[in-house]
Amino acid sequence: MTSVLIVDDHPVVLRGFRRLMEDAGVATIHESTNIVDAYRVFYRQRPTNVIADLTFGDQGISGLSLIRRIRALESRTHILAFSMHDDPTIVARALESGAIGYILKDAPATAFLEAFDAIRLGRSYLDHDLAVRVAMLHAGDRHVPMSTLSEREFLVLSLLKDGLSYQAIADTLSMKYKTVINICSAMRQKLGVRTLADLIRIALENPDPGRRPPR
Repeated sequence: MTSVLIVDDHPVVLRGFRRLMEDAGVATIHESTNIVDAYRVFYRQRPTNVIADLTFGDQGISGLSLIRRIRALESRTHILAFSMHDDPTIVARALESGAIGYILKDAPATAFLEAFDAIRLGRSYLDHDLAVRVAMLHAGDRHVPMSTLSEREFLVLSLLKDGLSYQAIADTLSMKYKTVINICSAMRQKLGVRTLADLIRIALENPDPGRRPPR
């Protein structure tokens, strides 16, 4: 049964999201206006999905810390970050913190519903133009030794490009969740990168990451 926690410090936004979630058939909806209360609500209720703003008053993008804490507590929670910030660096930080989707606040309602439908199924969501800008953040910074990856690692990289979460990849390949985590960790070490966002960037930069290049 789908449940969601919506976190935003603007009552109008909360009401708007509640209506969208009701239209989407969400059974249980929780709300919070600050990150401290949001974490308490999440700890008690354990909703399957979280929609979280990144900016709260004069606290900067403190929503990132909430995303990290939720991810540390429950790794399988589907988190959608939404924000007025279209800076690709901030988008990348949200993904690195644990969000699997990111949408801008000025997006139309249909886009919000599309994003929510994606993340509640465990799939990532990022507007194409924004995804390209994130992918280009470090493009050309280093030589990526793709030939060092194994066939299985290339397959996982291809599924990351398709927007699948760790759990969805595990289900698709009939692997354990921990196995996928270990494969991604090994790829980060081989490719000289630090984060999931970096792996996704590499996948996007390669036209066919599911195909291993010749040695």
